[in-house]
Amino acid sequence: MLYDALIAPFLEFEFMRRALAGVVALALGGAPIGVFLMLRRMSLVGDAMAHAILPGAAIGFLFSGLNLFAMTFGGLIAGFSVALLAGLVSRVTVIKEDASLAAFYLVSLAVGVTIVSMRGTNIDLLHVLFGNILALDDQTLLVIAFNATITLVVMAVIYRPLVIECVDPVFLRTVSRAGAPAHLAFLALVVVNLVNGFHALGTLLAVGLMILPAGIARFWSRDITGMMMISVASAMISGYFGLVLSFQTKVPSGPAIILVAAVLYVFSVLFGNVSGLVRQLFPGRHLEA
Repeated sequence: MLYDALIAPFLEFEFMRRALAGVVALALGGAPIGVFLMLRRMSLVGDAMAHAILPGAAIGFLFSGLNLFAMTFGGLIAGFSVALLAGLVSRVTVIKEDASLAAFYLVSLAVGVTIVSMRGTNIDLLHVLFGNILALDDQTLLVIAFNATITLVVMAVIYRPLVIECVDPVFLRTVSRAGAPAHLAFLALVVVNLVNGFHALGTLLAVGLMILPAGIARFWSRDITGMMMISVASAMISGYFGLVLSFQTKVPSGPAIILVAAVLYVFSVLFGNVSGLVRQLFPGRHLEA
């Protein structure tokens, strides 16, 4: 029974194996990025940027249909453009960066949906908004894996300044000039991984496997390295059981993955050993001298 439910779908169907490989790549690339978004209090920025890539992907769709490289390139250009424009507006006007991003992402979402609706069908619109990880082809899987590899390599290079900036940004500015380049590289990685998530989960859920696993990890570890490892593991678990849930029921694959992650998040809120509600209500005995 457990074999038929948990293992057989991945042995019998190639599309399930591709989807699982895509989930693993998304977890390896996106979950560590989510940890730093959370620690830098930029979680909602990630959500705004996920919507910002839509018009670029939609323009790629307008000219080439559901062409992988056109939509990827368009999404990257749109994401970088919105990030730069929002930063510019916040620096030269009285509008703060969060309000500037909110304005741009709402405009981007409206423009993207309009473009897809004018050219495509309701099925195309649903594909763009919610994705379909069960329909990943070899090219898409290779792009996701390549982006995840680039993310891990760049993260290894900028890891130290990112950690120091999360802990003490003033200290980093006084001892090094690596803060600004590391921040720009980090924003670039955010956009790259949102484009990854867009292909698998759609623009509305692209940020899900970045933020929810990071929130889960925060309740189980105080160490950044530990949080990154837990976030990657929880993203993989959410992806695996989400695919199983989608296969066994009529729940779409993307929402199923995010729902499993949400269940893990609620469990962590209740029982996590770092500020979990049950832990706070029933603290263990402290060692006495």
